[in-house]
Amino acid sequence: MTSHIAVERKGYISTVTLSRAEKGNALSGEMLSELEAIACSFADDEQTRAVILRAEGDNFSYGMDLDDVTRSERPSLLLLRRQAELGARLIRAIGEIHQPTVCAVQGVATGGGACIASACDFRVAADNARIGYGEVKLGMNLMWQALPLCVHLVGPARAKQLIMSGKLFTADTLAQWGFLDEICAQDELDARTLAWAEEYAALPPMAAQMIKRSINRVAGAMDVAIMHADVDQWLLCVQSEDFDEAISAFKDRRGGEFTGN
Repeated sequence: MTSHIAVERKGYISTVTLSRAEKGNALSGEMLSELEAIACSFADDEQTRAVILRAEGDNFSYGMDLDDVTRSERPSLLLLRRQAELGARLIRAIGEIHQPTVCAVQGVATGGGACIASACDFRVAADNARIGYGEVKLGMNLMWQALPLCVHLVGPARAKQLIMSGKLFTADTLAQWGFLDEICAQDELDARTLAWAEEYAALPPMAAQMIKRSINRVAGAMDVAIMHADVDQWLLCVQSEDFDEAISAFKDRRGGEFTGN
């Protein structure tokens, strides 16, 4: 395991912490694989009855590490497509954790960071939180099969604002929209998240976990069938001239000039 993710089990509650604060908890491919394995491990964990997902530092996560996305040496198109499925596997693994999950969000959560938060059952945010999906500004579609999760939380029109604009939205706005379940002061974030976890950990575990799974199945019955092609959309995007321009503009801190090619 890397040194960028920690798991602590205390009583009936397990806490998973992203600890790459010096990089804004940007997600490397290695971290995605590790998070997926951790999420899957709870299936064999009878002691844990609630899971907290949090991050160290000022920001929850800047999303996928651009060094992984833009590395100059790429594998074959066949292998690249398979590798690109890792994010969706992670989001499914988080969503399929049997135990209730609570995400604590502070500072910026964008891209993959917002996807991870949306895959949890509940989201508690510090009042300084700003959340959004910035992929469009990098010339990419939202993938990881995370788009339906956003739609389920806020509805189609607001999901379009969140995903199509690429902007970061404040905690107050996202609480009004239904994306966030609670807002608190920064110094109360861990305590409030723990209180949510303790409430659900105190319930009869079999009943609570079966209810969670049933609700998720009803809400997302068509998600995989509809979103299976988001990897192919991404492959098309990253081979475009607009993708190269978007990455260059981002690194140069300037507006991009896009042609549709």
